[in-house]
Amino acid sequence: MTATDFIVARDDLQACKTVATELPAGEALPQDALLVKIDRFAFTANNITYAVLGDELKYWQLFPAPDGFGNIPVWGFGEVIASKHPNVAVGERLFGYFPMATHLVIEATDVSRRGLRDGAAHRQSVAPVYNAYARVGGDPAYAGRHGDYQALLRPLFMLSFLVDDFLAENDDFGARTVLLSSASSKTALGLAHLLHTRGRKVIGLTSAGNTGFVASLGCHDEIVTYDRATTLPSAAPAAYVDMAGNSALRAELHHHFGDHMKCSLRVGLTHRATDADEGELPGAKPRGFFAPDQIRKRAKEWGPGGIEQRFAAAWSGFAPLVQTCLTVVESRGPDAVRRVYLDMLKGRIPPEQGHMLSLLG
Repeated sequence: MTATDFIVARDDLQACKTVATELPAGEALPQDALLVKIDRFAFTANNITYAVLGDELKYWQLFPAPDGFGNIPVWGFGEVIASKHPNVAVGERLFGYFPMATHLVIEATDVSRRGLRDGAAHRQSVAPVYNAYARVGGDPAYAGRHGDYQALLRPLFMLSFLVDDFLAENDDFGARTVLLSSASSKTALGLAHLLHTRGRKVIGLTSAGNTGFVASLGCHDEIVTYDRATTLPSAAPAAYVDMAGNSALRAELHHHFGDHMKCSLRVGLTHRATDADEGELPGAKPRGFFAPDQIRKRAKEWGPGGIEQRFAAAWSGFAPLVQTCLTVVESRGPDAVRRVYLDMLKGRIPPEQGHMLSLLG
């Protein structure tokens, strides 16, 4: 039995192809292993960030690929088509982190009524959340179009939630205005909603073509195009959350706000612009935000279920808003996956689209 994997060259993300990989037959699976058919997965600009940071944050280790290539992790759904675990039946539906492929072998461990974990040795160097799978069969929240929204938005909203939590616990570093670059990105939209909910002034920075979409959610007090960023009033304390990874824009804002730039977080790389040495910038020193660190901190402070309960409450307020302005686009087959991947890589996907893909024909 063979699987189809979509892989990209790690030193040239535009170079991509599909390859066939051999799979063990059901009876040849190791003890407690599952063979999962990957039915559909979400693909967003965040997955491009996974590829850009593949070596730095060990994303390439999750799903091994031939030398020089990588398999980009995605959030999606799979069906167990063979099982050697006594407590996981064939037909079980799972939601979690998958490769861009048609199949995956999971070494099931920590199996409970609600989920399980992949215990494969090569996957243990990343945060536990990336190895967890929810058992979602029969759960209406993960069925049909609701499931698509979960795959497209829920993992990104977790990042929004964690960034907002980090800012809130630090009283926004004294800022009452927060600027978000790449404001049309789904993570930025989630963060804008959370900041707006707790009374912060939110300014979205975006391209001229995306202003209408950013405005449609109603979470921003002001929307400013990148070429007008330095026209913003600079005399009040501000925080900057950089979803774009554009070092030139970051330096421009720091020089504009000077000592009033109280916090500068690097979260995403949607623009992937040149990241030349910025030197010393005025205001707060830019810092990277690593979500697993915040997860570990809050898990210890809030106890079992604490993160999940707070996140669920936040998600329930956000999901209905974004569903009104997001159109789900479905594409199947290797050619379609390649087309969407390259369009996303080159920034050609409209922000109002959410893409659900499958390598199955």
